Amino acid sequence: MGRKNSTGEPGLDHGMLPGLVGYQLRLAQIAIFRDFSEQLGEFDVTPGLFGVLVIIEANPGLKQSELARATHLDRSTVVSVIDNLERRGLVERRAAENDRRSNALHITPDGVALLKKLKRRVLEHEKRLVEQFSPEERDNLVELLKRIFPQHR
Repeated sequence: MGRKNSTGEPGLDHGMLPGLVGYQLRLAQIAIFRDFSEQLGEFDVTPGLFGVLVIIEANPGLKQSELARATHLDRSTVVSVIDNLERRGLVERRAAENDRRSNALHITPDGVALLKKLKRRVLEHEKRLVEQFSPEERDNLVELLKRIFPQHR
């Protein structure tokens, strides 16, 4: 006799998981990351690296410590991310104007060119992810998700 799930259909019963926000968010994250990878895999950029590039471009001269706070990453992780981006010629470190001991981050012309392509693809990716939602539903979803982590807006 096979297993029945919570709807009575054959298959594994996930118990209380389908009713949990965290579980549904995790499934959504898996779907989002999978689609991101399929659409942008040729650029060897993860959603996290894309976010870092966007933040650096929007904030020229940003210090590594500020980037760590903005991305909610520890400083050692940020160092390795910046090392990676610097090796690829996408970002450069310069001595900060007011504090020579700190590094200011700047996107390079190659980084700007890549980011332009990535942004276009990410917007297509985003559009595909929410195609089953009306514009109002999409906006509501974003606003509801912001409530989970209110200090990051």
